[in-house]
Amino acid sequence: MATLKEKRTCGQRCEDFGHFIWNSDEGKFMGRTPEKWGVMAWPDTYNDEVLEINYNMSDKKNWMKMSKILQQFLKPYNDTTQAQCDYYNCTIGKYFIQQSFKAPKHTKWSCPFYQSTLGNCSGITDPTFGYNSAQPCVIIKMNRVIHFLPNNGTGSAPYVNCTVLEGQENVHGYEYYPVNGTLDLSYFPYYGKLAQPNYVNPLVAVKFDLVNQRHAVIQCRVMANNIAYQNFYDPYEGKVIFHLNALS
Repeated sequence: MATLKEKRTCGQRCEDFGHFIWNSDEGKFMGRTPEKWGVMAWPDTYNDEVLEINYNMSDKKNWMKMSKILQQFLKPYNDTTQAQCDYYNCTIGKYFIQQSFKAPKHTKWSCPFYQSTLGNCSGITDPTFGYNSAQPCVIIKMNRVIHFLPNNGTGSAPYVNCTVLEGQENVHGYEYYPVNGTLDLSYFPYYGKLAQPNYVNPLVAVKFDLVNQRHAVIQCRVMANNIAYQNFYDPYEGKVIFHLNALS
């Protein structure tokens, strides 16, 4: 026998939705705790199931597609553009706590992130980003989380750590930019788009040196004691896994 279900009013439905957006009882935003936002990798070539970065070193049109994706992605990080925006001269290695709105138009200051910080993966000295060879660059970015302090505000900076899950014999090594894959504390906390309209995410680039079969499965994690990464239902929580394959 079917049971009758009470029809909820518009106000009740709005209240339910509001509770979904911010659940103060569980400290969740849209069903997630702040520590559980995703990690992404570029070049962004996602398909339905996995992130595959496949390119052909012998096909200029093919590998240029990869470098163009990265060039487009890094446009907001252009050194000249960053220098012209309303940024603050932030202190490296220190949280940028702002209690008031002292930036122009009653906003909060943001710290610049210069494209040149990514060194050999910046696209400045090598606009191919290594995709014309077996030394491709992959850029890692963590989603923005409002008011989030990595490592619970202890003053320890989060960093990106990559491991080879499959094909260890095909990876001679890899190098991080900035050094040690650090996401500097000066970019935390983030106060939201309205409060910080000029905010840009800090990035970490990883340059891989592929050898032999030139295929590997890589996992890159953002390391901090309050960033989870073992969610079966969300494979991009705290980490990103991608296939890297250089053809010739």
